[in-house]
Amino acid sequence: MTPALALVSPAQLAGYGVTAPDAVVLTLLQHRGMLQFALGAAIVWAGFDRRVRVPILLGATITKGTGVLLTLIRPEVLAASAGNVGLWFDLVCLVVLPAVAVTTLARGRQDRAR
Repeated sequence: MTPALALVSPAQLAGYGVTAPDAVVLTLLQHRGMLQFALGAAIVWAGFDRRVRVPILLGATITKGTGVLLTLIRPEVLAASAGNVGLWFDLVCLVVLPAVAVTTLARGRQDRAR
């Protein structure tokens, strides 16, 4: 949520250890915040509309997986993120999101078979 809050209050980035970002870093982090906001809204939508659930959950899995992978391959980022709740949240999501997508696909097949 921190990057999304940075859209209106750049000081929120201090939670990431970013206290005085230059214009490019600020722009990129605020853009990331908007993308996270849009992804969160899409996930909420997927909770209500089964037709869009699988592509949205797979998109969320890919984006979260990329973030985790980039964190894991950069030792300095991993060290800084070790106690970060967000990293653990993303790891849990990498199990839950594809599981829900697979369950949705399986239920859809069962419904069509009836």
